[in-house]
Amino acid sequence: MTEKFEHKKSLGQHFLNSDYVPKKMCDAGNIQKGDIVLEIGPGTGILTRELLERGAEVVAVEADARAISSLEETFPEEIARHQLTIHHHDARKLNPSQFNLEKQGYKVVSNIPYYLSGLLFRSLLDTECQPNTLVFLIQKEVAERIARDKKESLLSLSVKIFGNPTYICTVKRGHFTPPPKIDSAIVAVNEVGRQKLSSITSEQFFNIIHLGFAQKRKQLLGNLSGEFPRPNLELIFQELSLPLDIRAEDIPLENWIKLTEKLYL
Repeated sequence: MTEKFEHKKSLGQHFLNSDYVPKKMCDAGNIQKGDIVLEIGPGTGILTRELLERGAEVVAVEADARAISSLEETFPEEIARHQLTIHHHDARKLNPSQFNLEKQGYKVVSNIPYYLSGLLFRSLLDTECQPNTLVFLIQKEVAERIARDKKESLLSLSVKIFGNPTYICTVKRGHFTPPPKIDSAIVAVNEVGRQKLSSITSEQFFNIIHLGFAQKRKQLLGNLSGEFPRPNLELIFQELSLPLDIRAEDIPLENWIKLTEKLYL
């Protein structure tokens, strides 16, 4: 599919120009007939087409009115039979429940603007209306930080607390029009849910990790001691077998959960 309108730099638009990447994304999401799929920023509709051809029911959210007109011209039959529904909406204000997406009953497959990655991970995962699977095409560096890096970060922990991320593949810049300055990657988050938050709230968890990463060069004990008494912290660290000089990036998710539990007992 060729590009039907000029990209808008302000919207971070980079349109896919081959069907290779959409196929890889749909494979990563295990898209099958009858799936309900939320697609954010369908643009020229090349990923939309692959989703529809696999029999998915697509709920598309698009901020660019020109893209909506293009999609309406491209998929009139799918729209008429309600296989494709298009909403003119700003992804920065996304709330999945407003599109009647049943809790745990839909998937997300999207090529999203780089600058919205962190926001969209949070708005789609830290909600009562979670998808069961999420597949994003994002900046390669961000995908690696989430799913490959041995060091943890605020972003990686924010994703892992809700699901299991996997780095699917690298996508070279030539697969986009216009090509971005850097490579991208497909990342999938499977088994999305709130099971890991059974003993704590997401607010408690995020409060602790934000405190822990407040000053990256500072040891975790020092970062947390501004909010909690240091003697109590030292005792908890000993109970969890955490070195007193450990840094936030060196603590795996399960220990963050245990640490949060103990701090909010």
